[in-house]
Amino acid sequence: MNRKRRFPTDLYNRLEERLRNKLKNNNSDTAKDAIGEDLIKCPKCGKMVERAHVVKRKYVCYECGGYFRVRTKNRIRMVADFKTFEPWFEDMEVSNPLDFEGYEEKLAAAREKTGLNEAVTVGRCKVFGDDIVLGVCDSRFMMSSMGHVVGEKITMAIERATELRLPVFLFCCSGGARMQEGIISLMQMAKTSAAIKKHGDAGLLYCSILTDPTTGGVTASFAMLGDVIMAEPGALIGFAGPRVIRQTIGQELPEGFQTAEFLVEHGFVDGIVERERLKKTIHFLITAHQGVGKKTYNNFGEEKDFKFELSESLKEQSWNAEQFTAWEKVKAVRQLDRPSAMDYMDSIFDVFVEAHGDRGFGDDKALVGGIAFIGMQPVTVIADLKGNSLEECQQRNFGMPLPEGYRKALRLMKQAEKFNRPIISFVNTSGAFCGIEAEERGQGEAIARNLLEMSGLKVPVLCILIGEGGSGGAIATAVGNEVWMMENATYSILSPEGFASILWRDAGRAQEASEVMNITAQDLKRLGVIERIVPEFGGAGAETSEAIAGYMKKHIMEFLEKYNGMSGEEIAAERYARYRVF
Repeated sequence: MNRKRRFPTDLYNRLEERLRNKLKNNNSDTAKDAIGEDLIKCPKCGKMVERAHVVKRKYVCYECGGYFRVRTKNRIRMVADFKTFEPWFEDMEVSNPLDFEGYEEKLAAAREKTGLNEAVTVGRCKVFGDDIVLGVCDSRFMMSSMGHVVGEKITMAIERATELRLPVFLFCCSGGARMQEGIISLMQMAKTSAAIKKHGDAGLLYCSILTDPTTGGVTASFAMLGDVIMAEPGALIGFAGPRVIRQTIGQELPEGFQTAEFLVEHGFVDGIVERERLKKTIHFLITAHQGVGKKTYNNFGEEKDFKFELSESLKEQSWNAEQFTAWEKVKAVRQLDRPSAMDYMDSIFDVFVEAHGDRGFGDDKALVGGIAFIGMQPVTVIADLKGNSLEECQQRNFGMPLPEGYRKALRLMKQAEKFNRPIISFVNTSGAFCGIEAEERGQGEAIARNLLEMSGLKVPVLCILIGEGGSGGAIATAVGNEVWMMENATYSILSPEGFASILWRDAGRAQEASEVMNITAQDLKRLGVIERIVPEFGGAGAETSEAIAGYMKKHIMEFLEKYNGMSGEEIAAERYARYRVF
């Protein structure tokens, strides 16, 4: 176990005093350099901590978990394979476009202090053997503000990445636009964004990693345009920083308002990435986004030999769906202990990494999505989640998505189309949420947009109803090339209670309504609404969930195999024809 070195009180006080003197004329809130050879001050908790121990933890405080800002060379060391980084565009000419007084001297001082030519370093490297283009912003160089050289280096790096067909990973850090360059700095926002558009149009991956701080024109351009946007824990992220807001309009921001965690909660960032997992996360993203131009969907690796086998006890369980009435099935799928999509996904997929947010309002916990793998085959997964306890049900709004949930799903499905990943959607919702906030944020438009876009997706889409399938809230993520239902699941125009209330003005006749609505898997198979009934081996529960998942996995792999070699247009045309017959 590591032991903290203990220092006499008078030495500790002298080190603290030396730190105060060193930072007295410094406007930055971070401890920029070491105090002596052994100690540095944590920028979060303010404690003096051992330098060597912090470095070993990838510049993370062992007292509070706070993140230190990282120099360019150290960031590259964290990410790139040993000695593979090849810097690009290091000798770009620097100018003073507005003839701003003292600007050249300030640039010269920053170069001398940091050993960098500018605030961003770009180049090519390998991550676990895969080639990427890497960019790193360094706050020590004029707070990594964006001048014309910064914009040009990023643009040229993305252009070269497009030519070489390489993914781009950019570590963002900035105080915003460079004031000394005025309107020329503003133009870099448009220029870098245009380069990212061309890179994306080529079907290539662009990821941004937001570090502390990321503000101003950088936030309003290349930092927030990633196919995947990650952020380091606790990073300050915002368009206008707290000081600017306070001094311009007099507002004081609440605690934690512009943190990375706040942005995840409000839907703007896919997730938080810790430094110890950073390189592996980048490798995962490279692997998950290599499907551009490929029309194969069976890269299962060793999973090709997967066999679905039942235990002797389950073999004895016959399909008994006909033994239950429609109303009994309605009640069964509403039970808290019925397995959720996550229960099945744990057995079907080798790994699942959740992505968060609709990039516009929030991260709806009633509808989750992300990237999963079956063997080496990446897929995008969308799933309604109700919760398995009262507390979780409340957190997930009882599985009733809001508009931001459907927009998150659509964002992830369009991303899947771009990178040629098949889509697996698990449906289990009593319906879309019908409250004031849902109407204010455009519930109807969000569902309609999903139906429109899903109809034309150029990748295979499989939808599996595992519980309730309620009305427009269900079909919003259930427009597939095939639709399956578990044998005791239900799928209906609305709840039996709602049906009875509308037709007979008596919600108390819900049981009677359920028997005439044709809502069971058997009814819908007969009507041609679904292609497959998934057995429950006596009823979905803790004892049967693994067997049910095994059945699903076997047939999901067969479903994907069927689309090998088909063009995106053929896949979309098949889906159109499926719905055209109704």
